[in-house]
Amino acid sequence: MIVSVCVVAYNEEKVLGKLLEDIKVQDYDHAKMEVVLIDSMSTDHTREIMENFQKQTKDFKNIQVLENPGKKQASGWNVAIKSFSGDVMIRIDAHASIPSEFVRKNVEILETGEMVSGGPRPNIIDESTPWKETLLLAEQSMFGSSMASYRRSHKKQYVKSLFHGAYRREVLEKVGGFDEQLGRTEDNEFHYKIRQAGYQICYSPEIISYQHARSTLSGMLKQKYGNGYWVALTLKACPECLAIYHFVPFVFVGGITVTSALAACHHSLLAKLMWGAYSCLAVVMSFMAVKGKKKYWQELLLPILFFLLHVSYGIGSLVGFLKLPFWKYKHKQG
Repeated sequence: MIVSVCVVAYNEEKVLGKLLEDIKVQDYDHAKMEVVLIDSMSTDHTREIMENFQKQTKDFKNIQVLENPGKKQASGWNVAIKSFSGDVMIRIDAHASIPSEFVRKNVEILETGEMVSGGPRPNIIDESTPWKETLLLAEQSMFGSSMASYRRSHKKQYVKSLFHGAYRREVLEKVGGFDEQLGRTEDNEFHYKIRQAGYQICYSPEIISYQHARSTLSGMLKQKYGNGYWVALTLKACPECLAIYHFVPFVFVGGITVTSALAACHHSLLAKLMWGAYSCLAVVMSFMAVKGKKKYWQELLLPILFFLLHVSYGIGSLVGFLKLPFWKYKHKQG
């Protein structure tokens, strides 16, 4: 089975080299591996790193370095889909890390008859400091990220979506590419089309990969805002590919607004109930997040971090909802 490992990158010079080293040490036969590197018009040394890898690495079946003039992740993956030559395409984010058995584990699952495979993708940090460890705990917690089963399940199962997926060529030829009008939610829409085409998405806990978490609070808040924003806009493009939990932060922000207004009018009971319930839940989830972990005083800030993440996501959704009537989304025919 020929496997094409594809990476789309924009200004990832700080982390791309490490990922390429991970690809070099894959224990799957390199003569059956193609590497497709796609540069989204980077302004740093990303393209140079890709070209050096192409020149200096000789044991893979093929190495392509391509351009993504559309700059978006979705358009980059479409370049990969049109260009890969293998029987299978594996998508890997540029700020990811993969163990040496990653490609082989995917192939083993696909050889059992599955059409799409993948596994958990826990977050990691580039250096261990008390503050970065605390941010990582917030991101890894179910309360800080998502309840989706493909994030942390320990059993093999079929899921609605996943990270760093491996796709047989047949699947990609049937469903086509990614919706380039979307940002952040293009995976949800793409995997929805795969399921609608009659394919199942196989999640195996043995196929593990890692994602470098945002190392600053501002970076995390910006990411959550963008996620919430695009979830709201995606209602116009593909409401079926979203779940109720995608809108919980928006409801929370709405609850804050309504109960605060009532409290200002001397009707504070609902505000006390909501804030009391949320505070208790945030404290409980904070204790669960630090259980078995090395303790730092910064972890006392976890309830506040959860609140900031939820509000950022919720405000992003609010802005997205406000823009929704004016967003000129073009539905594809057929």
